[in-house]
Parts: sequence; structure tokens; C-alpha cells
Amino acid sequence: MPKEADRFEAGGDEEAKDASEDTVRKRARANPPSPHRGSTPQASPPRLVSVEELMETAKGVTNMALAHEIVVNQAFQVKPAELPEGSLERKVKEIMLKAFWDCLEAQLKEDPPSYEHAIKLLGEIKEALLLFLLPGHGRLRSRIEEVLDLPLIQQQAKNGALDIAQMSQFIVGMMGSLCAPCRDEDINKLKEITDIVPLLKAIFSVLDLMKVDMANFALSSIRPHLMQQSVEYERNKFQEFLEKQPNALDYTEKWLKETVKHLRESDACGAASHQSSSLNVHNHAYLRLLKWDHASDPFPETVLMDQTRFQEMQQEAERLVLLSSVLLIVYTTTGEAISGLPGLMETLKNTVSVILADMRMPSFSMQEALATVGEKLCVELSRCLSQHGFSPFPADRESTLKGQISAVTQPDNAVRKLMDARIQSYLLAALESSQHKTPPPLPGGLAPVSRELKELSVHFSRLVNFNKLVFSPFYQKILQKILTSEENSNAEP
Repeated sequence: MPKEADRFEAGGDEEAKDASEDTVRKRARANPPSPHRGSTPQASPPRLVSVEELMETAKGVTNMALAHEIVVNQAFQVKPAELPEGSLERKVKEIMLKAFWDCLEAQLKEDPPSYEHAIKLLGEIKEALLLFLLPGHGRLRSRIEEVLDLPLIQQQAKNGALDIAQMSQFIVGMMGSLCAPCRDEDINKLKEITDIVPLLKAIFSVLDLMKVDMANFALSSIRPHLMQQSVEYERNKFQEFLEKQPNALDYTEKWLKETVKHLRESDACGAASHQSSSLNVHNHAYLRLLKWDHASDPFPETVLMDQTRFQEMQQEAERLVLLSSVLLIVYTTTGEAISGLPGLMETLKNTVSVILADMRMPSFSMQEALATVGEKLCVELSRCLSQHGFSPFPADRESTLKGQISAVTQPDNAVRKLMDARIQSYLLAALESSQHKTPPPLPGGLAPVSRELKELSVHFSRLVNFNKLVFSPFYQKILQKILTSEENSNAEP
């Protein structure tokens, strides 16, 4: 029965993998390849696919996404699956488990006791303990085989000489030798349980947690090796998917084509060579992902697995724009009186950061938040000026400061546009300099957020560089097609 329960409760890494696959599938299905993409040219006409082909394609994409998550997300861990409270599955599981343990307790209270189910449990526990052993654990393996010798246990049960309590204590001791340090408290609790059925029940619960620990240990062990192989693996898997879905790069082509158009209009490419032009297009295309309208514009297929991460970076970039804009306004409006005061910048920064902490919440109101920021900063400035012997903050300057801070809510606000352009240029420079391992110089006005901006640029560059390694052959083909088409159009009379 506990084996059956494993499928519901905490069956090691399989349950958590299923949960990850569900997340990946939801993310991938948000923008499925479509045979009709507006004005985007079609690579090939739509064709009918069988259920078997569809399932095989979905499996390949899921495996690719899971491997990608393990490599990119350093915090990725397997977690025990928990069924929703009050769900039918949870109720069925609880009823089945209660019936099983009640049956076991009734069998052990019989005269003479019946050990049929108990011996099966000991066999399952033995399998689990052997699973935790490493190749060098020969002595422990021999000890487990010796004590949990099922034929001998069955013979002891037949002769009325089986001591379940003693074997349970051996099992608990062996679990303590094999578990991770974080399970020491759980093992100590097992040692306090004296009744056989509750002890066996608790043993299986802790074994389930140990399976999860083992899966996470295995992940951390293979991650360095997986990173070496993941680029080729993801590229091959995506190529297989592309062969089954020829139009699976439509949104990617649209993304790159719009980037080329934007650069041509702004004359960013100029007279650059074909190679540098391609690199320029790549970097600007990635930068555009931090300005993406996720509600109305489908995300490019090649970065779809990282859409959530790009959204988070986009929100962080927007937060840094607002934070740096407000601080620049404060120091510009207030003047030299506060420029040299120690610790004031950090105090003002923390005040603004606390108020902007809920920016990602749907209920967040930018106008109300910045109005609060203006009030709080004026109070803090007045207090600080008084402490250092300066004249109180004049009422007219307070009103001006509050008005300028509130005006930052407008997308076309001059200060906001300036800080946004500087942050975007810094992130672009970080992409361009990532190959040389030297960070770009920090633009003016961004010193108060330098630490957060550098962290964002590192995260952004790592994600972009990994994506380039995987999908650069596909990007080159698309860009070659776009640039050749433009050259042919320009050559026509």
C-alpha cells in the first residue's frame, strides 16, 4: 500500500518532475505554433498530424524544457507533490491509507498475530534503504541484507519468533546513517514512537522525504555535466520539434524582422558589416524582450521557456527606472544641502524601495505609490536638514518635489525616459562586453542602484548567452533570409 501511496504523496523525483512538466506545458501552450500568423510568411502549408506524432513531439518538448530548467535555474529542486486540500484525490488517498493501516493494526492484534502485510512493508523498506546506498557502502549493504532477510523473517513469523519492534529500531538507525543532515530531527522523532503501526507509518513518511533529498542530490551532482551537454541536446530536440512543426519559428522570425526594421529606421546598423550587423540585431532583439507586451504580443518560440524569467527581469528593470528617477529628482530639486550627508541616499532609497515593493501586484497603483513616496521623502528630508543645522525644507519646494515625483508616472516624463534609456544602454553594453568579461561603465545617475543593476545585467547576460549558444544556428538562417530579402528589395529598380 505505501508503494501505491507514493504515486499520490511523495514518490521521489517523479512527482516533482510531473509538476515541472505541467508548468512547462502550460508555458509552451500559451503560444502554440499556428498555421496562420497574419502577414508572416509561412514556411510550409499546415498538415495533419497523428495523435502518436503529437504525443511524441510533446514529450520531446517537455524533456527539453525540463533539462533547460535544471541548467538555467540554479535553485531548481524536486519537491514532494501535495494534493489540494479537499480534492477528491486527497480524500481517496486518505481513505485508502486509513483502511490499510487499520487492517495492519488489526492483523498485529490477532492471536497469534498475522504478519503478512507487515513483512511486505519490511520488504519495501529494505528496497528503499538499498536504493540510498552508494557503490562504496558494501558493509551497510551486507548488514541490511542480513537483518532484513525476508525468507528468514517469514520463517521467524511462522515460528512466532518475529520481533517487529527490534527490526523497526534497526531500520530507524540505518535511516539515520543514510539521511541528509536536514532529516536528523525527523529521525529523532521516529525514535520516540513506541507503537508499531504509527512507527511504520512515520518511517514511510520520512523515507519519502529521503527520496526527494536523494533526487535533489542527484540533480546537483549531474548539473555541471548536464550543462556541458545541454546546448547540443536542446538544439537537437528543438530541431526535431521543428521538423514536425515547420512553422514553429514564425514568432521568432517576426521578432527578428521587427528588430531589423527598428534598427534600420534608427540607422543603428549604418554601414556595419554583415557579421557585426547580425550581432547588433541579436543584442537589440534580446533587449526588446525587456519591453515586451506579454498581454497582446506572443513571445518568440526560442525564448518561450524563459518567458517567466524575462518578465521578472522586465519588472526589475522598470522598478530600477522608477527608483533611480525619484532619487535623481530629489537630489536635483533639493540641491547641494543634502549632497554630502552620510547615509541619506541609502535611507531615501530604502524608503522608496519599500513603497515600490508591491509593483508586481495587480492591485498596485503607481499614482498612489508615488504620491506616498513624495510625502515620505519630504518628511525624511525635513528631518535630516534639521538634524544637520540646515534651514527647514520650504513649503514651495516641497510642493515642487511632490509634483515632479508624481509626474514620473507618465511614460513620456523626461526624467523617466532618461533613466530608462541609460539602463537600457547599460544592459546592451553588458551584452556586448560579456564576451570580454569586463563590466561596462555605469552611466550617470545610476550609482544609487548600481548593485541591483549589475545583478540584473549578470542574470540577463547569462540567460541571453545560453540562448545564443542553443539557437544561434536558427537565428543565423532567419537573419540571412531577412537581410537577403532586404538586399534584393533595395536592388530592384
